[in-house]
Amino acid sequence: MKITAIKPYPAWSVWRNVFLVKIETDEGIYGWGEGGTSWRELGVKGVTEHFSQWLIGKDPMQVGRMWQEMYRSAYFEGGRVVTAAMSAIDIALHDIIGKKLGVPIYQLLGGRQRDWVQCFATTGAKTGEEMIEKAQALVADGWECMRLSVHGGVEGYDDATFEPRPDIADNAKWLTKARETLGEEVVIGIDYHHRLSVAEAASFCQKMPEGTLDFVEEPIRDESPEAYETLRAMTPMPFAVGEEFSSKWQFAPYIERGLTNFARVDLGIVGGYTEAQKVAGWAETHYIDLMPHNPLGPINTAATAHLAMATPNFAWLEMFQRSEEIEVQHDELYPGQFRAVGGRMEVPDRPGLGVDVDEDAIANSPMHADNFISTMLHRRDGSVTNW
Repeated sequence: MKITAIKPYPAWSVWRNVFLVKIETDEGIYGWGEGGTSWRELGVKGVTEHFSQWLIGKDPMQVGRMWQEMYRSAYFEGGRVVTAAMSAIDIALHDIIGKKLGVPIYQLLGGRQRDWVQCFATTGAKTGEEMIEKAQALVADGWECMRLSVHGGVEGYDDATFEPRPDIADNAKWLTKARETLGEEVVIGIDYHHRLSVAEAASFCQKMPEGTLDFVEEPIRDESPEAYETLRAMTPMPFAVGEEFSSKWQFAPYIERGLTNFARVDLGIVGGYTEAQKVAGWAETHYIDLMPHNPLGPINTAATAHLAMATPNFAWLEMFQRSEEIEVQHDELYPGQFRAVGGRMEVPDRPGLGVDVDEDAIANSPMHADNFISTMLHRRDGSVTNW
């Protein structure tokens, strides 16, 4: 079997831009993959086209060797745009191998470790009361883990404004009330999307009674492990870190120094299954569970669910609860898409990923250029801040 075509599709997909890759073979078997680095899809497309110049004609069963060639056969190794392209290709190759062998991808990764995948939901709201109401509805539906936050912004400013101190005070107050309302059994966290400084993150953690949160995700930027060491010394709160890491080497100091308690590996950035399993094994040696980042589309969701099925040290899979309208459109665009019901995701035993794509529809759905601009944040003094 030989690769005959690699087709990159940066496209608009129902509610956001995505980057999909279809790999075709001379046996008629094809595979789909999805890569991350949101709002950098055109850059990922260029890298994918570069890789395709010499991947076409190769045996898709040699996925591990091709990973090494893509990562190491250039002077400037890695980087998120490069590994996002590698991720999409790696996932698509596993889809092909699973179909060729007639088994789901989780069988290629070692087989089932569990019967279903535990998921966590995310809910945001403009007010604390609304946030707690949404959380109570999730609990009533059977969800046992969730990220909560209030996105009220700064009074008198637009939604593109993020001001740390008012946000910290508001979230600390309402998360404390959420814990009192929901009880001790529900797992509660918050994602600060690396928007805080060390001092701000420590202040946030210290404002809440002990045991209020089970984890705080990405409180500060990830470039400096030393900054995380400083923050770790200022709070005992568990950290969930790693969604931006593009290799096992980036995970290394966070795992070895105990700077993360949940590894937020992103299958669409880290290099696909080939690299993610190495991170999972490394984390397992330090008693750290995977809590995969999953912000993209149904292809990445299905791919990550297979990883979760085959990983012993797994906690929860991120799932956004979309409107019924979006779910119906996804059903049409991605036949066989996986769903989480009451916090549980069943993974079928269909060969490969178990999900397909309406290629004609995705090929005729151009990206929305303004999707990037709409995410830029500033502070009330006009300065730029992290999204």
